[in-house]
Amino acid sequence: MDEQEARFTRLYETYYRNVFGYVVLRVAPHAAEDVTGEVFTIAWRKIDEIPERALPWLLGVARNLARQSHSAAGQARRLVDRLADLTTDADRHAWDAADHVIARHQALAALRTLSPKEAEAVTLTVWHGLEPAEAARVAGCSRAAFLVRLHRGRRRLARALDASPEPGTEAPERAPRPRVIPEKL
Repeated sequence: MDEQEARFTRLYETYYRNVFGYVVLRVAPHAAEDVTGEVFTIAWRKIDEIPERALPWLLGVARNLARQSHSAAGQARRLVDRLADLTTDADRHAWDAADHVIARHQALAALRTLSPKEAEAVTLTVWHGLEPAEAARVAGCSRAAFLVRLHRGRRRLARALDASPEPGTEAPERAPRPRVIPEKL
């Protein structure tokens, strides 16, 4: 295996899940694997142009391909809907499933309050772990513009989360239980 093949293999093994996770939130679920595959096809063709910190470059390619696959209208809503559809092992094995579901619902509701650009800024830095300069390149804006989006997004997200009650602090409204009267005693 030559040096280019070895580098590509390392990139693929290291970053496939990151790229797929980014893409699946931005395109129709049935198209996510195809778009992710296209990202790595481009990476193979441009292997010598990929910087040492490859994840921002790969996510930038993924963002451009995802943009091509659908219009930007409703992007934030689709992002949150796809997040809601994802279920993790923590969701399935939470000790108090009700509190976990409530907390998840509140977090998704808070994320819905963000503009598409703010949501992207928050997810690039928090979920994908990119530095602001790297995330700005992925988002296609200046570092200063990205920092404004990130600041506003974090502030708006914090306000929305502060406004929602903590799981377990409010008793959910329940319908009264029907009284069952046995026919024969």
